[in-house]
Amino acid sequence: MNLRIGLYCLLGGLAPTIAALGAGHFAWWWLSGVILAAALAPVVRLGPRTMLGQFSAIILLLVIVGSVCTMSEAVLFFPGQKEGAGRNLAGGMVMYLIVAAVLTMLAKALKLAESSSSTVERRPVGTTALMVGFSGLAYGVYYLIFGSITYQFFTRQSYPEAEKIVAQLGLWFWAMELARGILMTLATLPIIYTLRMRRWPAALAVGTLLWVVGGAAPLLVPNALMTSAQRYIHMVEILTQNMPLGITATLLLRPNRAAVASLQPATSR
Repeated sequence: MNLRIGLYCLLGGLAPTIAALGAGHFAWWWLSGVILAAALAPVVRLGPRTMLGQFSAIILLLVIVGSVCTMSEAVLFFPGQKEGAGRNLAGGMVMYLIVAAVLTMLAKALKLAESSSSTVERRPVGTTALMVGFSGLAYGVYYLIFGSITYQFFTRQSYPEAEKIVAQLGLWFWAMELARGILMTLATLPIIYTLRMRRWPAALAVGTLLWVVGGAAPLLVPNALMTSAQRYIHMVEILTQNMPLGITATLLLRPNRAAVASLQPATSR
């Protein structure tokens, strides 16, 4: 199995290199793809049991977290990107569509999915909606704390207009960050509710996914907007924001096994 997972990461990592046809940096795109495939390995092994389920979970995560949420942040702090935002968003979605399809088919070909009769406990719909909202609020707190630290000590000189932009938006800025937190949580919901792992390992896997898709993988590749130092600083910043979001969302949305077990005798009477 370990050999097949390694092969999955190496071959799956080639899928994003289609972007290198126009942007160059083949080796960086491959490394980015390898890391992405490694982060998704738990999903194709222990997540949705069908190919359609796996593809749907992967594409939702990639499009919402990797394209929509990332592009919205880029447009906010790089106003010059607004003109080409639609084109870049569409291009990113097409690339992720191909990546999701390749990774899903490759997992099937390598027979990575593990058959198991285990199920994942889910909260009632109303409670789930409430927990999704709490997760969005938690992301706003993580963004405020770690974003402020990063800006004050590392990136202030790189974004001279940032304070002005935030001040002009006022409360709308925080409404946008709340919306981003909720969107990212919703994007991981199919994975959280199908990942046949214990609660804490599942939380760490989802947190890693949000970090890799939302920052670590795309920021590995050089781009015209940021210096190398900026990219690496933002990789750490996103680690401190997205990984806690994934952990928080999973722990909130998946009930404790012991708590569920304690309720079963009462419901069976």
